[in-house]
Amino acid sequence: MPEHDIALMAHLLRRAGFGASRAEIEAKAAQGYEAALAELLNPSSQPPIDEDLMLRYHPTYNHAGAIEINTQLWVYRMINSPRQLQEKMSLFWHMIFCAGHSKIDSGEEMGRMIGMFREHGMGNFRDLLVRLSTNPGMMYYLDNSESHKANLNENFGRELLELFSVGVGKDEEFNYSEDDVKACAHAFTGWNVAPAYPPFPYGRSPWQFRFDPADHDDGVKTFMGETGPWNGDDIIEIICKQPGTARYLSRHLYSFFVADEVPVPSWRQTPPKDPETIEKLEKAYFDSGYDLTEMLRVLFNSEGFKNARFAKVKNPAEMVVGTMRLVGEHRDEIKPGLFEISQEPKYMGMDLMNPPTVEGWHTGHEWIDSGTLVERINFAADYLGQTHLEGNQTMISNLMGQGASLSPQQFVEGCIDQVGCLNITDDTRQELLAHVQRGGDLSHGNDAERSEFVRRSGEMFQMLAATSEFQFE
Repeated sequence: MPEHDIALMAHLLRRAGFGASRAEIEAKAAQGYEAALAELLNPSSQPPIDEDLMLRYHPTYNHAGAIEINTQLWVYRMINSPRQLQEKMSLFWHMIFCAGHSKIDSGEEMGRMIGMFREHGMGNFRDLLVRLSTNPGMMYYLDNSESHKANLNENFGRELLELFSVGVGKDEEFNYSEDDVKACAHAFTGWNVAPAYPPFPYGRSPWQFRFDPADHDDGVKTFMGETGPWNGDDIIEIICKQPGTARYLSRHLYSFFVADEVPVPSWRQTPPKDPETIEKLEKAYFDSGYDLTEMLRVLFNSEGFKNARFAKVKNPAEMVVGTMRLVGEHRDEIKPGLFEISQEPKYMGMDLMNPPTVEGWHTGHEWIDSGTLVERINFAADYLGQTHLEGNQTMISNLMGQGASLSPQQFVEGCIDQVGCLNITDDTRQELLAHVQRGGDLSHGNDAERSEFVRRSGEMFQMLAATSEFQFE
């Protein structure tokens, strides 16, 4: 099979999912890019994750109250769901539509929000905004439950415009005014949650969206140049028609799936890195009637995407889940140890279901500092060095299959290929080669040679995990 096909498929599975084992990459490459992409874009064509198995071994997953259990459940889904793009889009929306457990104080409510992203995150953007605006957790997190006709709270209206839809501006122009924020906030009065907070003394009851017509301002409002007795649904309809919304959403998709962009607050003054791809996404947004799957189809078929390999720093969730999928750990089985793994993104700077602010995390190179880099390297190297794991065993078998004896150069190139670090620089390659040359050629003709081959393979996998190149995808 041509190496180009393998490399392109590995790129697609890293970006449109959380990576894959070498065997899975080769199987998908045999299908062809178009067929594999069609499956990713149509989650219902893939079997759902086996929830019965999950609940049998983890009864706490059912109505899980603790945030840690909800986080563990989500990480398990990321590792094992056959619907990889659907799960990746859940993470995408969680990083944009940011709400956190630190205020909501209900793990189950956070789990329901992620479930909403999972179920509707590849559908219509207008419908998704309506669902977001009626999500009890978001209503509470952004204080719309405290916004009343006689006592307005602008927080939700402001964040809906600034961070969730149209964005501050584009092409050095502003997309909305302070009057638009006020009109938006008035339109969402009466959108509330029930039962009322607090949960004591009997514990939290599940929230539901509640509309109170007596608390809704049904007067005439002017919003983005349109005047009428607008309610929240009307506001979302007007937002979705804006060119700024198409640009803002397109840049988010590009930054998440293609290549790291400048921070979001700079988007008004800084043009897109790849204007041609952004224009195609904007066109798909309007031509499809705001359909997110069609935007993803255009994105993954673009040359801008196909040629942007290793142009993104892995976020902590991608680092942890991708490593698990590569080495074959906690895949299709329920066993102890997943809780500790599910906490790893937090140690790398990404506390899932608990972003630092409504602005979310600072991404790209800002994921890495002296502390988080050590955590990332130690985590990946630990698992890539465990040569008994299924994924590592497969990679070692593939290396042995290249010949009865491998020269140091053949061995280094084989390990790079198996782990997928195709972005290794010449300087790094020479350092790896110098290390292997000290041990000489590798053979596996008898038990002793085979044992040494396995040991050195695990060692080289660990060394690759410690490179700066391994931090990119």
